[in-house]
Amino acid sequence: MKLRDLKESGHAPTLFSAFMHFDISFAVWVILGALMPFIAKDLHLSIPAKMTLVAIPALSAGFWRILLGMLVDRYGAKPVGTISMALTLLPLYAGWQLANSYYSLFYVAIFIGMAGASFAVALPMASRWYPPKMQGIVMGIAGAGNSGTVLATLFAPLLAKAYGWHAVLGLLMVPVTIALLLFALLSKEPPAKRQPATLKSLGKLLTISDTWRFCMLYFVTFGGFVGMSLFFNTFFVDQYHILPQNVGIYTAPFIIIGSLLRPVGGALADKAGGIRVLAWVYTLVIISAVLLTFTISSFALSAVLLFCMMFLLGAGNGAVFQLVPLRFPREIGIVTGIVGAAGGEGGFYLNMMMGHLYKLMHSYAAGFIAFAAIAVVALITLKFAARVWSSTLVVNAPEAQINSGTSPVQPVPMPTTAG
Repeated sequence: MKLRDLKESGHAPTLFSAFMHFDISFAVWVILGALMPFIAKDLHLSIPAKMTLVAIPALSAGFWRILLGMLVDRYGAKPVGTISMALTLLPLYAGWQLANSYYSLFYVAIFIGMAGASFAVALPMASRWYPPKMQGIVMGIAGAGNSGTVLATLFAPLLAKAYGWHAVLGLLMVPVTIALLLFALLSKEPPAKRQPATLKSLGKLLTISDTWRFCMLYFVTFGGFVGMSLFFNTFFVDQYHILPQNVGIYTAPFIIIGSLLRPVGGALADKAGGIRVLAWVYTLVIISAVLLTFTISSFALSAVLLFCMMFLLGAGNGAVFQLVPLRFPREIGIVTGIVGAAGGEGGFYLNMMMGHLYKLMHSYAAGFIAFAAIAVVALITLKFAARVWSSTLVVNAPEAQINSGTSPVQPVPMPTTAG
């Protein structure tokens, strides 16, 4: 695929709007992780308590993603995206003016999870504007909005040092409002016909094994990416004694590379096949996570391995969502919600796991071993999935047929092994 093809297809303002919606929403979604060193000091939180509070938005986003995915398929991405983004202003205001205890922040965190549901808005909106052969790069560009993590990680600690963590939540309402207005003005509802989602269709999708396969794959790639992004600030302060106000400078490069590699991973998957790309991703993530357990006392060595891991996870995110629209072209909204929810749960699980294993083992190394074990399960899942996807993934069907659902889709030959 050439860049010219991207310019000549779809709707560029909508693709930009989808990216912006995801980007700013993602900054909101991870803001508690970015501020946690300051919140923990102010509220005297233990490590398990810190990890739990950081993980709650990832957990609650699972519910919001499925709900918004169904609403997007029924009512369209633009109205649902506009309303949902406006609603994220409420927990930010509550955190700014009302949250002064662990339990009040707990409830704020639940509703901040709605920002993480932008995934179920931005990706279907972008996907439905472009043909099957471009799904990897398009979904990668829209999904690169997870770079909003960088904004939160880099600037939130500096602002919290100067003005306090409450004020940062209030200041974040400004870019949210700007992004909301841009989305409302620039985005355009895709012309592709939607498959109205119902609880019955949700239940039917949950009986399809491929749905669960994608959930497992994304549980590791996106769950690992967002989980690490939420975890880094606390980890670097606890493990390497980085000053809280400076920790964003240290962690930002890791998150940037993971964000930038999402569209690259999607483009590679368009060219070489998502299965092949993911096989390499999971194999190298397993190796990196295991090696981390031996180098965790050295910041320099651990930084190299963490950089490699975020590089791989970012590419893996793009590869997974190169495959999803090819398997579920007519139900992309609700399937994106389901699979995205699994990814969010992966981020929740990673932080809970890190916190509780640290309490038991007095080391974060055990958490990386557990993450490697989960990646092994994903690799095995991929190996089994590769055997059946040669007949269920679609890229050669005429766009009008895929959009309307009136004609049978044409399978594309896929590798029969994950290697």
